[in-house]
Amino acid sequence: MKRHATAIWNGALADGRGTLTTQSGALDSQGYSFKARFEDESGKSGTNPEELLAAAHAGCFAMQLSHFLAENGTPADELKARAVVSVEPVDGGFEVRSSRITLEARVPGIEEATFRELAEKAKSGCPISKALGAIEVALDAKLV
Repeated sequence: MKRHATAIWNGALADGRGTLTTQSGALDSQGYSFKARFEDESGKSGTNPEELLAAAHAGCFAMQLSHFLAENGTPADELKARAVVSVEPVDGGFEVRSSRITLEARVPGIEEATFRELAEKAKSGCPISKALGAIEVALDAKLV
């Protein structure tokens, strides 16, 4: 299985602009810029690589956990996973330092200890978590 996306960038870093297009078409010439990445904390001026990484991490984790829960005989009614990717200045540049997943889960009939065990297993086992091995990956999971 291979997936692809294309980035086109025009101009210098601070005043340039780019577009992102994904294989699925979910993003089709979606704009991104320096401002969207480093200056606009509201997130309204376009997407950025870290936002896309957070979406990939949350989605991958939720899918992995749903598999483990179903295998356990306790399929989830709903998994609401939110990943926050932290980017920090380091040595004159920037680095992704962590991805923190917050999970609210509705899982009928599961014991708390089993839920926590499966959530931790999904955190360490999802392919995106594995790809993020160079950074801290944290999880705050709760049943609702």
